[in-house]
Amino acid sequence: MDASGYVTLSRQSGLLNQMQGIANNIANASTNGFRREGMVFSEYVQAAGDAPSLSMGFGNTRVVDLLQAGLTQTGGSFDLAIEGGGFFMIDTPQGQQLTRSGAFTPGPDGTLKTDDGFDVLDAGGSTVFVPPDARNVAVAQDGTVSADGVPLGQIGLWQPTDPLSLAHQSGTRFTASGVEPAAGGRVMQGYLEDSNVDPLREVADMISVQRAYELGQSFLDREDERARAVIQTLGR
Repeated sequence: MDASGYVTLSRQSGLLNQMQGIANNIANASTNGFRREGMVFSEYVQAAGDAPSLSMGFGNTRVVDLLQAGLTQTGGSFDLAIEGGGFFMIDTPQGQQLTRSGAFTPGPDGTLKTDDGFDVLDAGGSTVFVPPDARNVAVAQDGTVSADGVPLGQIGLWQPTDPLSLAHQSGTRFTASGVEPAAGGRVMQGYLEDSNVDPLREVADMISVQRAYELGQSFLDREDERARAVIQTLGR
């Protein structure tokens, strides 16, 4: 295969990765706290003396869209949404991770957990505990949890020290190379944040990527036909 074929294949691979990301976005358009992902394409240029340069594009890095999504009122005491920047921190078997999904529930022992069963952490990195017999649970906008007017702790809001290091792990969970306390975010009790996926935009992107992929495939087919014709001509 000549250079033009390798260039096209690298582009096709990136477009395939982009299509997979778009499909995942569409599948999570109604998932609370989900953050859409976009694809970043990188260009690599090879230059060797007076020889023609060779440029190849790779799409193998996804970037998380941190755009604020809408809030839906639920009235649940432990349904929490973040208005502004920041993430909740949770403790998973793979280590501490970040999420914007605030559908929490107290466990039998009073430990506040996600719908996946992971512990929610406070501003100091410890688990948040709500006594099973607590009444009139309130969560202030700074994350302070109280029951019957007695403060119990403060749910932490965190943000990655390097936003570009934010990596999607599973569902609505993310990891980052480092985290720090988030400033400016507000915790809204009785609300859940929607997905920030715009289905119409994703469908439009899907059509555009599909057309680009088909054009690349058409070019590869023509190159294959050209190579076959050359081989047949030389073999006569």
